[in-house]
Amino acid sequence: MAEAFAEEKVTKTKKEKALVIVESPAKSKTIKKILGDGFQIEASFGHVRNLPDNVLGFDVHDGFKPTYVIIPDKKKVVTKLNELAKRSDKIYLASDPDREGEAIAWHVRELLQVPDEKVFRIEFNEITPKAVKYAVEHYRQIDMDRVKAQQTRQILDKLVGYKLSPVLWKQMNNYHLSAGRVQSVALRMICEREEEIEAFVPKEYWSIHALMDKDGKTFEAEVTKHKGKKFDINNEDEANAIKEYLLNPTTEFNVEKVTKKETKRKPTAPFITSTLQRAASTKLGFGVSKTMQVAQKLYEGIEIDGTPVGLITYMRTDSVRISDDAQEMAKDFILNNYGKEYYPTSANNYVKGKQNVQDAHEAIRPSYPDKTPESIKQYLAPDQYKLYKLIWDKFMSSQMAPATIANKTVEIAAGDYTLRAGTSKILFDGFLKLYNDAEEDEQEADAKIPDLNDGDKVSCKEITPKQHFTQPPPRYNEASLVKALEEHGIGRPSTYATIITVIQTRKYVEKKDKALVPTMLGRTVCKQLVTQFENIMDYKFTAGMEEKLDLIAEQKLVWNVVLEEFYKPFMEVVNSVMKNGQKVVIESDKLCPNCGRKMLVRTSRFGNQFLGCSGYPECKTIISINHANELDSENDNAESTQTVEEKCDKCGGSMVLKTGPYGKYVECNECKNRKKYVRSTGVKCPKCGDGEIIEKKSKAGKIFYGCNKYPDCSFALWDEPTGTNCPECGELLVKKVTKNGEFESCSNRTCNYRKEIKTENLEVSEG
Repeated sequence: MAEAFAEEKVTKTKKEKALVIVESPAKSKTIKKILGDGFQIEASFGHVRNLPDNVLGFDVHDGFKPTYVIIPDKKKVVTKLNELAKRSDKIYLASDPDREGEAIAWHVRELLQVPDEKVFRIEFNEITPKAVKYAVEHYRQIDMDRVKAQQTRQILDKLVGYKLSPVLWKQMNNYHLSAGRVQSVALRMICEREEEIEAFVPKEYWSIHALMDKDGKTFEAEVTKHKGKKFDINNEDEANAIKEYLLNPTTEFNVEKVTKKETKRKPTAPFITSTLQRAASTKLGFGVSKTMQVAQKLYEGIEIDGTPVGLITYMRTDSVRISDDAQEMAKDFILNNYGKEYYPTSANNYVKGKQNVQDAHEAIRPSYPDKTPESIKQYLAPDQYKLYKLIWDKFMSSQMAPATIANKTVEIAAGDYTLRAGTSKILFDGFLKLYNDAEEDEQEADAKIPDLNDGDKVSCKEITPKQHFTQPPPRYNEASLVKALEEHGIGRPSTYATIITVIQTRKYVEKKDKALVPTMLGRTVCKQLVTQFENIMDYKFTAGMEEKLDLIAEQKLVWNVVLEEFYKPFMEVVNSVMKNGQKVVIESDKLCPNCGRKMLVRTSRFGNQFLGCSGYPECKTIISINHANELDSENDNAESTQTVEEKCDKCGGSMVLKTGPYGKYVECNECKNRKKYVRSTGVKCPKCGDGEIIEKKSKAGKIFYGCNKYPDCSFALWDEPTGTNCPECGELLVKKVTKNGEFESCSNRTCNYRKEIKTENLEVSEG
């Protein structure tokens, strides 16, 4: 039996000729199907080593030499990979084809206890038979320059986060705060946009629209010039003066110029990571993280008729390059399915300069262009279908012929003024048959303007002035923030999803109707970082660091020299701020509903934010951040009910009783000093003799009555005292309301005195 088992084990080992180590187990089935039984596919499940937690993990005095440790929950993975590697003839490291993937391959290699000659690096941009088999046949060694670039980024991020976060902890007394080399700059963008919006002053302007007529056919034109020059209409008086001028019977409307022009609109490049994220947000309503998650599934493989198929190329790329094979497949598909008029005279190429045929990175495209979205829809989840269709349409349209657009402009002279009407019409849809970059399709409105020639007279049927106001810049949404980060050269497309997630998780930013809005906490953190760490928060500085990482990968800069140049001036600023920085509090724009003092943004030990009264510990009022808008409603809509006898303790002014969603309070008519309204019963405390019995509320929200000298006096009643004493025992009488009526009862539970309170019935006579 033992011999049979040993023989079976030897046979099995012989079959395991090669081991392929990928990042994600999701793609294992797809690759296994391609390579066959001679290969075993195993996953590292991402990174297997990292810098240790709670310490820097690198020696700043020894060339920034890092010390890596196995990630605790990856120890079993590493053990298994080593066991399989020792039984394999060859080991192929097939992590993703980017800088991060190269680093993962290196970390795995460092942990494998096998000879160097058995280990090879392979990469493929798409999981297709041709690409995977080509990669295995054309293996290489690990690119240590790319590894050093990734290592530099990792050390920089750890250094910034590890040194800046304690500054925030100390100054803001909040251990849940964090800073980051890229995330903090993204936060700055959002905060500065909010400041622009708040500082924006709307400017009034008007437009004049005329309903024109030619032989019974009407069309609309707009006033654009005065005496041949463009001008602004600033107010209603100016608009009405123009209207009166145009409606004057003596004003004639003559066609001055008709311009017809055909233009070619070319398709744009296939998707890269950032443009895919933006398009998915705009057209599908997908968040950046969701887009990348769905794309990952499409890349790793979808079961089609029982066979896993990788449907798109690698989704983390900055390249718009298209392989020759993909271009040929697209050409064949377009010619066979749309006709030769839909294919350009020469293939569309979006790479500037000489194309690098050795570049493993391509744009994001379908791995099999012949697999149309409709043909595989039944195998895809709804979100997978939507994203695949977006990618397929974009890629195929990028290889198609330009669209032909007919533009017509009519200028009409009306005395001193010129009116303009313009339309466009698609004559040939070309690539627009599949994909339109514009949010709205071209107008098919040419038929609305009659055929006009220079010198034709037209009549004016109606003049409509329209008032407008300039609008502030819009808040960033995920798509526009990605675009802004990319334009500034900050971060990399592969990191944008993580950045946007982190600033929301940290409660620095929240989503409102898809817009990214900075919280009070986020704005305060941003202000602290910008004023104290100007370089780190500078757009150009951050973008420059990204360029240096690229130069390290290209062997044009030395990695630890870059770190040394950054470290010394950075630490000088950090040490100065830690020594001299002042503590800050985050003041909200809300007032305490109980005492009228400013509410502060505070954080619980669990990391949850809330509003707490600045008068703590005298006032212990706390309010959920989610209910902050209710306070605004209280401030704006509270109604005066009566003037109370109490005078303001700040200015001596009259106090007015008001009611808001958090209950009653009194506010000074003069200085707006506010404090919680306390209703007194006017009854002296029978226990201490000095205090008064006032209305209170328990933690559970139940009303009771107690001495206002608490905690010095603890006298309390559940029922309101009447101010009179029991005729039988001398204790206070209280009001009790039951279903049988209202009674005056003794507060002494051992006394049975009880008397009904009778109310007079008033008859109201008619007339």
